[in-house]
This record gives sequence, C-alpha cells and structure tokens, in this order.
Amino acid sequence: MSGPSAPSRHTPQVAAPYQMRLLRTDAERAEAGALVEDRLRWLTLRGLPMPMRQDVPGLYRATSGAQRETAGLFEDDVLLACLIVAPGPALRHWGRDGNSPSLFLGHVHTRPAHPNDVLRLITLWASDHAARLDLPCVRAEALARRDLSSDPILPVLHRLDDMGWTVRGAGRVTDGERVARLELAAESRPGLTALIDCSVPLPRQPVLRSGGRRSL
Repeated sequence: MSGPSAPSRHTPQVAAPYQMRLLRTDAERAEAGALVEDRLRWLTLRGLPMPMRQDVPGLYRATSGAQRETAGLFEDDVLLACLIVAPGPALRHWGRDGNSPSLFLGHVHTRPAHPNDVLRLITLWASDHAARLDLPCVRAEALARRDLSSDPILPVLHRLDDMGWTVRGAGRVTDGERVARLELAAESRPGLTALIDCSVPLPRQPVLRSGGRRSL
C-alpha cells in the first residue's frame, strides 16, 4: 500500500476577481455607452455637474483609434466602469502643474450606486500602470461649476484625496468646461495582479495627446 501522496509543488492560480481590459467588441462598447448614459442620468437627478458639450456615450460606442483607447473594469464580465486611457505629454492647459508627461484618464464613469469601491480599484490600477509605463504620475479631471470649496463635487474630491489623489486647482479645458485637476503619483504594485488582472497593453511610445475634453 502506498503512502500519502506528496503535496503538489505547483499551487493552482486563482483568477483575479477584477479585470481591466480594452473594449474590443461592439457589445462591450455598447455596454460602456449604456453605462455612461445611466451615470449621466444619475448625475442629473442629483444636480451634479455633467458634460454639456460632447456626446460622451458616443465616444465609447465608436471604435478606438490611434489617439485614444477605451478600457473597462470588469467583475465576472460585468462592466463596473469605463475610461479613456491616454499615455502622453504634458497638459498645456494645466499650466505649470501639467509640465511633465503623465498617464491621463479621461471620461471615467462608474456604474451608479455600485456597492464596490470602484474608484479605489481604478486608483490602484492607474498608479501601477503609470509606473509600468515609466510615467511619474496619473492625471484626470472632474467637472466643476464654481469654487471647489463650495462645489457639489467636494465630497468626491475628499474621497479621492483619501485615496492618494492631489487636487491641483481648477481651470477650463479647450471647450470651456470648468474642471478640477487631479494628480496621483505612480507607484509600482507587484501584488496587484492578484486583485486586478490587467490586459491593457504597454505602448512602445506614448500616444501624443493634449487639450480636448477630459473628465473624471
């Protein structure tokens, strides 16, 4: 009779609960467009700032090109958030604060009232992705109406501050919309793959992009 078998030297890999990937199919892009529409309705009902000069759902339904890549955060193939990823140069409309290159996250939209802290997941992924791109920081913009100390988005800014984001003042982008400028330091997170499986490719050269409508 043989004795007990030796334990396996290879531990089975457990799939990460979340995935960050590009929106490749028509179905994924349509799902992202619908998520954005739901989010915009949610913002409208609460009197929060929302884009007025651009068809944001249409940006996600269109095929990505050389100047932009649309990506989504998924859990069990359910889309939790979508965003436009643009590794690129300094942001001229930020003035001195935008002099260095960055990973820019544009038009970040999360599924309304989702119980998971999706913004924190995006924050962890973005800081690690910027580090893998050898970029010093991540930048994003959040729509604002007035002085940030009394703007309706102030609670969101406080949450982002707790996650490590820094508010770099406010200003206007090329289409005249007023935004809060947000910056996050890049940070390598080798263990993050156990939480978020990322298949967003690392481009050989940054996509050159500046100006335009961008919002968190």
